[in-house]
Amino acid sequence: MENVFLMHAVDLAIMILPLLLCIGIALYSRRYVRSVTDFMAGGRNAGRFLICTARSTQGSGAVVLVALFQMFAVSGFTLGWWGQLSVPIGLLIAISGFVIYRYRQTRAMTLGQFFEMRYSRNFRLFAGGLAFFAGLINFGIIPVIGARFMTNFLELPQSLSFGFCHIPTYMVLMAFFLTLCVITTTFGGQIAVLLADCADGLMSQIFYVTIAAVLIFFYFSWPETKAVLLNTPPGQSLVNPFDSFSLKDFNVWYVLMGIAVGTYSVMAWQNSHAFNASGASPHEARMGGILGNWRGIAVSVMITVLAVCAMTYLSSPDGAAAVNADLSKITDKSTIDQMRIPVALSHMLPIGLKGMLLAICLMGIVAGDGIHLHSWSSILIQDVIVPLRKKPLAVEQHIRLLRVAIVGVAVFVFIFGALFPQTEYVAIWFQVTQVVFTGGAGAAIIGGLYWNRGTTSGAWVGFITGSVLSVGGIIVRIIYQECFHQEFCLNGMQIGFIASVVAVIGYVSVSLLTCKKPHNMDKLLHRGAYAVAEVNDADAIKKATAAAKLKKISWFNKLWGIDEQFSRSDRWITMGFFWWCMLWFLIFIFGSLAYLIHPWSASVWADFWFVQAICLPLVIGVLTTIWFTYGCSHDLLVFFRRLKEEKVDVNDNGSVSA
Repeated sequence: MENVFLMHAVDLAIMILPLLLCIGIALYSRRYVRSVTDFMAGGRNAGRFLICTARSTQGSGAVVLVALFQMFAVSGFTLGWWGQLSVPIGLLIAISGFVIYRYRQTRAMTLGQFFEMRYSRNFRLFAGGLAFFAGLINFGIIPVIGARFMTNFLELPQSLSFGFCHIPTYMVLMAFFLTLCVITTTFGGQIAVLLADCADGLMSQIFYVTIAAVLIFFYFSWPETKAVLLNTPPGQSLVNPFDSFSLKDFNVWYVLMGIAVGTYSVMAWQNSHAFNASGASPHEARMGGILGNWRGIAVSVMITVLAVCAMTYLSSPDGAAAVNADLSKITDKSTIDQMRIPVALSHMLPIGLKGMLLAICLMGIVAGDGIHLHSWSSILIQDVIVPLRKKPLAVEQHIRLLRVAIVGVAVFVFIFGALFPQTEYVAIWFQVTQVVFTGGAGAAIIGGLYWNRGTTSGAWVGFITGSVLSVGGIIVRIIYQECFHQEFCLNGMQIGFIASVVAVIGYVSVSLLTCKKPHNMDKLLHRGAYAVAEVNDADAIKKATAAAKLKKISWFNKLWGIDEQFSRSDRWITMGFFWWCMLWFLIFIFGSLAYLIHPWSASVWADFWFVQAICLPLVIGVLTTIWFTYGCSHDLLVFFRRLKEEKVDVNDNGSVSA
């Protein structure tokens, strides 16, 4: 591993110091874990900036970068154009708090607990077991891809010798990263995850805009990059969405299916479920989701700039030769495809920027893996083991069991990652494994939260139908490809879409046939006579008083779910996001019509993307970095105060009383 120590001292410091800070914060947080609620949901004390910043770190790990780089290499900017089709639905989901708001009202710690509250304990056991299984195989490839990314980005040898043993380097790194994650997560649970990931997110946000700005102003040559982007065969354009219909996998149909499946499965996938319950109130949870959209702009510009710079570098003879020389040391074809852009970045990034990207990926690996470890282990305990027990666990026993489960999940994913030959695109693998659970869960979640006539029988039929079709489709697809050595007629996204439609039909039909009495939604959502005070906090009281003085809510605001809980600043944030998205949606509509009437050149498309996907997001990224730094600092102070003042309820442990 001598190459690591030959790195410039600046890069090493930038890479290691932020990680040490995050680990220190996580270890410090142990003193605040006094109940299952603290370990599982941060005591339900997190503010909006804390929630969205901590949660977003899951998207900054190496595996996410690899997946996005793969997608961009195939489709370029064209998915960004077709992605505008999702704007109206995306706005409605984000602003209204669709699913997340009502879920937070239930005060459930896990989705399984909600299923027991709404349907039955047996349904919770089934759903919890299936979620755990799907989550494990989905998570199984994440640590290994992160370790391979670091191995190749750092230009480490592919194997290390220990006496007579030769161990792949990525396995050593994977074991090291998982060990760090286990230590931080077992110490402080969701409190550690929130604090460490928020600190990670604050530093990463600064690195995002710094990397993008330095590359654009000092190393970026748009004419050269533009020539690379325009050099594509007909039907496979990276800039003209109307000349990209021959692109495989990541095309307009991918976007359309994604909109349908994404809407159906809002909050169904439980890889970060603790954040759904961590908000200080349902409104804070909703605002955290809205703010996350603003924060994501800085991430997108960095990934875009890195991708186009790497592709430009790979187009040069010298760059291609240097990268291919490193890739020739890798024997696995899928790994070669995944590591092409990361290796190119390793060669081309200057001192300082390389350390920043390494820090982002390293903190993202630890943060993302920690979130997964906490999520899947807690689902096993909360939704499978605890409901099966007749005698309640003491608080110490309960937390100890949660910690042991974290270690068990880490051991499993290490073995899975070391043995499983992953051949799909990373993004496709995520979709395929997720629909194992979400294919049937969406109907039960949406129906259970919004329809008082949804029944347990309907939930069983919808869930089993959706999941069986999803798993069956995946198995058929694999067998078909193995037997006939060609692609199956349906990809993972299409299989998930069909399964979801059938699941909804089954849920609604059976519920209508079996409903004898509407469910008590006020009791489920803690409304009216069942209302529960959320936060005994001066800030919350002040906001509530100010909100009560606001004028009557207009019909337009009501349409998007804006109610009396929105302060004036909340409305500015929300409507700013609304009109920003609508601006680009209108550009999409009128731009598409104009192009169909009078097409323009691919060169014009390329210049459009330079402004839309690089220049404007960079400006917004700088502004949001300042904004979120202040917001997170305030939320962290409030979070610690609430932890000190909270009243521990030992009975609030995820169990459902009759």
